[in-house]
Amino acid sequence: MKDTTLLLVGHGSRNRAGNAEIQQFASAWRALHPDWRIDVCFIEHADILVPAGLDRAATGSRRVIVLPFILNAAGHVKMELPAAIAAARQRHPAVDFACTRHLGMGREILAVLQAQLDRLMQSLAMPDPRTTGVILLGRGSSDAGANGELARMSRWLFEDNDHELVDLAFTGVTWPRLETVVQRQQHLGMGQICIVPVYLFTGVLMERIHAQVARLRSQHPQTAFALGTHFGFDKGVFALLDARVADAGLPEGGLLECDGCKYRQAAEAEHLHDHSHTGCDHHHGHHAGHAHA
Repeated sequence: MKDTTLLLVGHGSRNRAGNAEIQQFASAWRALHPDWRIDVCFIEHADILVPAGLDRAATGSRRVIVLPFILNAAGHVKMELPAAIAAARQRHPAVDFACTRHLGMGREILAVLQAQLDRLMQSLAMPDPRTTGVILLGRGSSDAGANGELARMSRWLFEDNDHELVDLAFTGVTWPRLETVVQRQQHLGMGQICIVPVYLFTGVLMERIHAQVARLRSQHPQTAFALGTHFGFDKGVFALLDARVADAGLPEGGLLECDGCKYRQAAEAEHLHDHSHTGCDHHHGHHAGHAHA
């Protein structure tokens, strides 16, 4: 691995603490693999953005493996990142660039979410799950497939537990929002509500979630709310990235050749056919989910 650089690509946050947490994660990951060269860059809201990060990773390397450190694949992962890698190939023709799948919403992340839900139920003194609602709270995207990845998580949690209601809410871009889902669950008899944010690291939106839940607690004193936290430092996330790196060494592993990957081509073709992106993302998500089942 001495001639290979692993480039973690975070989303980036206007909240500097969120970007600092990704740097801290990279430091912790380096400590687990001291012989690996691990760099970090961001899609937006940071000093080192993707083009500069690719250039830096290419310096002194024969191979750069790009790891999209992102839960949901929307336009950033499908379109912008492949375009940036294609441009970097032109600038560094002697360097082999490859790109793994984003973290995604497979069984590994489900296990992290399940552990979070278990802790929330313990904090509520283990109430009856049939009267305890669960709300998975995601970032929200204009890409239907990205939202669909979160929907798969809610379905799997529903099937693995005894909760009457496991619902989705989003902090922005799409609907429903948290307050609406809380009201629905209360109308359907939920006396307690567990809110599970599906976020790797802190940021502006995590701060917003804390403010929203504080307001909900004051507005609905009869309902017990338990709020989870971001989970980027969970050992399952480190293990998932280790698996992505291992797959990158296999010709048919988890690798996406980003200048002509099937995922990107499918997204572009589907975009021409149906601006919702639903078809290609559902198809991709279906196979990605069952690969880990």
